[in-house]
Amino acid sequence: MRYKGYDVEPSARALPSGLFAANLTIGRDASPHGASVTFDALDYFFEADHAIAYAWRWARLWIDQHGKRAA
Repeated sequence: MRYKGYDVEPSARALPSGLFAANLTIGRDASPHGASVTFDALDYFFEADHAIAYAWRWARLWIDQHGKRAA
């Protein structure tokens, strides 16, 4: 997925407890050496699709805030 020039890869990791951890990788093509930032276990959910949706929303907020600081 792309958002405002960033590559966004939300994912859900199944845990032994039956919950899913919301994970996220954000990268930017223009950054040196294709640098990316990874966030593990942003929060936990009973369903994988809820974890992915949360990570996607979290990514948009992070990118919006990060872009303001960089400007």
